[in-house]
Amino acid sequence: MTTSPGSEDAQAPTADEIDDLARRAQAGDRDALEDLLAAVRPRALSVCRGVLPHSADAEDACQEALLNVAGKIGSWGGRGRFTTWLHVVALNSARSTYRRLKNQAFASDVLPAERPDPRTTSVIAGTRLDLLEAMETLEREHPQMVEPLLLRDVYGLPYEEIAALLGAPTGTVKAQIHHGRKLVRPLLRGDA
Repeated sequence: MTTSPGSEDAQAPTADEIDDLARRAQAGDRDALEDLLAAVRPRALSVCRGVLPHSADAEDACQEALLNVAGKIGSWGGRGRFTTWLHVVALNSARSTYRRLKNQAFASDVLPAERPDPRTTSVIAGTRLDLLEAMETLEREHPQMVEPLLLRDVYGLPYEEIAALLGAPTGTVKAQIHHGRKLVRPLLRGDA
């Protein structure tokens, strides 16, 4: 690997190096797992920050994602890049953290009139609350469309990579994304 502990000028490991660490970690190499978690933490945090703009929330989601990676490393199939699988794990952790925080907020003593409108709050505060609310709505009605839509439109993964990750034909993934966009668009504009 091109990184060395304590090196100020250490470079991030390449995708091939990360895949190699992941394979070794799957085989039970604890040191490889530790190195893998350290190598992918910045990427996982970046994904979480893309969904949760408050640093402490993103850090919590990143920690959850890394725990999930450590506990579920065996579920990475090895067909695609480990970093693509990591995106999904981190994205799911961020969404889970958002749901938990949302439920805590609604369970608190905040009066309904004091709760901010997510559509206006997102514009003012620069958060992604409107997107997260739209994804929550889409997930209730069409759960199969959420993951492909987020991977394509938020994280910019290519259709082929999403298809490989989800184990679905590329045409199916494209159709899910197209239909998901049509359903989410009015939610983001506040037409719903």
